[in-house]
Amino acid sequence: MLLAGDLFALDDAVVVRDFSKCFDKIYSIISSPDYVINDNDQSVVEIFITRIAYAIRDLKVVEQHANSLVSLLECCLCHDLKPSARGEDPPHAKIASEIISCLFLNYHRKEVMRLALPVAVKFLHKGNKELSRNMSKYLSLAAVHNADLLAQSCVQPIIDSVIAGELS
Repeated sequence: MLLAGDLFALDDAVVVRDFSKCFDKIYSIISSPDYVINDNDQSVVEIFITRIAYAIRDLKVVEQHANSLVSLLECCLCHDLKPSARGEDPPHAKIASEIISCLFLNYHRKEVMRLALPVAVKFLHKGNKELSRNMSKYLSLAAVHNADLLAQSCVQPIIDSVIAGELS
């Protein structure tokens, strides 16, 4: 039996190859209402997402997996992303942060940004200041190579975020 930590001993190519096989299961787990209270599932998913993101970055194959990563982001948007009273990020915010980082380190890849930007910009208004702050930084990087994509689908959410930031 493979343990979650054993994923880091596997070759990147194996991890990436098996991502498509595991995607439906991961999506199902994080979509479950019990996910937010199941520490074991959270640990396994966080380890898996961290490992797959590392392998995708290392092998430079983000284009092949961008659809799946964006689907996981969309799933995260359906959940509460606000930090707890103790300031801890909920599990879906942790997943979103890792996936956003993986996608936006490829800000120069237009097809990746075409998929990611319309979804990622929605994280500006989900009540998680750290996620919003990071998203703002990533958007400024993306704007360097993708101003046209930002103009097409992201201007209003960005303006709303700026206004909300000035008012709060």
